[in-house]
Amino acid sequence: MSPDDLLPSDEAVLEIAEVARRLGVSAGKVRNLIAEHHLLAVNRDGTPMIPEVFLDGSEVAKHLTGLIDVLIDGGFDRNSAMRWLFTAQDDIGEYPARALHSHAAREMIRRAQALAL
Repeated sequence: MSPDDLLPSDEAVLEIAEVARRLGVSAGKVRNLIAEHHLLAVNRDGTPMIPEVFLDGSEVAKHLTGLIDVLIDGGFDRNSAMRWLFTAQDDIGEYPARALHSHAAREMIRRAQALAL
């Protein structure tokens, strides 16, 4: 994991314009989603990039916004939230951002809530 962007180096990322295209919104709307913590982005070579795993087709992954809310409300800043989302959970064999696309999504939210206590 690079200390500059908090993601595994092989994690696929998208530029804001590509996320906007996939979601069918403007780039400004995507920037607002980031500012309002509905999405998180990392900085790669001076460009904000959104992990592709945060999307599910033409939508933001179903439980992502709620999970980010739980982390931020629990005292995580953006960087620590991103770091947690991409830290492997040994018992499920993947990290929370990927688990959002599986039956383990609610378990990830429960774990985030437990961290906030």
